[in-house]
Amino acid sequence: MATVPPGIRLLVSFDRDQWYRALTFLLTFLLYTSFHLSRKPISIVKSELHKNCSSVNELATIASSSSSQQPSLPSLHTGTDCSWKPFDKRNYKQLLGAMDYSFLCAYAVGMYLSGIIGERVPIRLYLTVGMLTSGLCTCLFGLGYVYNIHNLGFYIFVQVANGLVQTTGWPSVVTCISNWFGKGRRGLIMGLWNSHTSVGNILGSLIAGYWVSSNWGLSFIVPGLIIAVMGVVCFLFLIEHPNDLKSMYAQNSSPGKSQAPTNSWNGVNGHTEVYLQYKDNKTQSYDTELLLPRDSVCVPKQPVVVVKREPQPSAISFMGALRIPGVIEFSLCLLFAKLVSYTFLFWLPLYITKTAHLDAKKAGDLSTLFDVGGIVGGILAGVISDKLGKRATTCAVMLLLAAPTLYGFSMISEFGLGPTIGMLLVCGGLVNGPYSLITTAVSADLGTHKSLKGNARALSTVTAIIDGTGSVGAALGPLLAGLLSPGGWDQVFYMLMIADFLALLLLLRLVTKELTSNKSRPISAVELKEH
Repeated sequence: MATVPPGIRLLVSFDRDQWYRALTFLLTFLLYTSFHLSRKPISIVKSELHKNCSSVNELATIASSSSSQQPSLPSLHTGTDCSWKPFDKRNYKQLLGAMDYSFLCAYAVGMYLSGIIGERVPIRLYLTVGMLTSGLCTCLFGLGYVYNIHNLGFYIFVQVANGLVQTTGWPSVVTCISNWFGKGRRGLIMGLWNSHTSVGNILGSLIAGYWVSSNWGLSFIVPGLIIAVMGVVCFLFLIEHPNDLKSMYAQNSSPGKSQAPTNSWNGVNGHTEVYLQYKDNKTQSYDTELLLPRDSVCVPKQPVVVVKREPQPSAISFMGALRIPGVIEFSLCLLFAKLVSYTFLFWLPLYITKTAHLDAKKAGDLSTLFDVGGIVGGILAGVISDKLGKRATTCAVMLLLAAPTLYGFSMISEFGLGPTIGMLLVCGGLVNGPYSLITTAVSADLGTHKSLKGNARALSTVTAIIDGTGSVGAALGPLLAGLLSPGGWDQVFYMLMIADFLALLLLLRLVTKELTSNKSRPISAVELKEH
């Protein structure tokens, strides 16, 4: 008999729960990757919506003189202006900033409502509808190129609608991943998982950059189709809670259809829990048969699914979530941390185009290094906070280092490509590290805080409050960048450094509490066994 291949032995060494946990980790990772993938194209396309007309005209003159004897091919969009109306005016930065602001402002407002709704409807359906609608809105923006639409109101309307429906994503995936993974090594697990933000930004930059110079409409249409397809995948495969599987297997493994009717009850968070009990009050497995004498005949005793009804916890109110210790401080800190991160997200490619004099595609590719650094920074923040047991202190140290690094980036970016690449990686790690930690591990910790007394139905609301407040900063950052950049990019970087300093100040009380508390300690072995 042939030996079993080592790969197969490795696969069968994992139990069923581990496989489903891995499936949930990977699926939610891909789902939110598609959300960020669909947000990135606008930053890549900005440099195409408003080009450097003088350089474009020079290139056109050179091309026409070198190929004067060859007939030129007709273009889909012709005109005397090299930029896309209405972004061909001198106030193009304000118009582009208004588009960013319309998306992010709608996202911030919608996020507060999304968490409350997410606690009261099935996560899988809620997320599916949001992804399908977001895909439609993203495609609509790209269709503006196909149908030659130059109305600013159209693009702002699409941005507002997309901002609202994209709020379905974050509270849903954080709640789902927190249901499957306990507090043990939460910082490391969620640091790895939260790299979907940077992976989505990188893929969005590469996909949008591929078509930006030839047909920028496809830079939106392709990501829109991707998030819509992932919405269908979500509907087919997402498992919200481990208890959903327990009830399914309990029903499927029942040995007969003639047994007593099966009752059920809502356990934690409304998820069904089922167990087996025999009439002598001894819990048995399904494959156990008890033979009882009846008229000298042994009759197999059928198991009965017994129900224990527990009161279903009610979803927490908005004000109740605000009263959880630490929610307000971390929410306001995230406002300024996300202001910095999203300013880079929406304006970095254009900044590289103007300062390094690169075309839109090369600037978009180079900007992905900021997100590569963000992946490393998010993982490091999770590992360090797990080791020390101090989330606020970890964030504070990274924010303290980020401010001078931002100033260094604004200076070094003028000295060539090599120093710019290095500073992009460092800035990405220090800027996105605290942002990643607060939106994942910190939100999950606060959503399951001991003051809730085991009520897990606060997780989506707490996550939405923290990320919604952060999204206010995400809306303000690109808007302020659009207003300040005409006076010079130095003003934008001063604004980012001030925001980092304010984020640090807001954490000082929690940092002091962590450093002076005797209870602060690394995650214990007992907690590592949870889930």
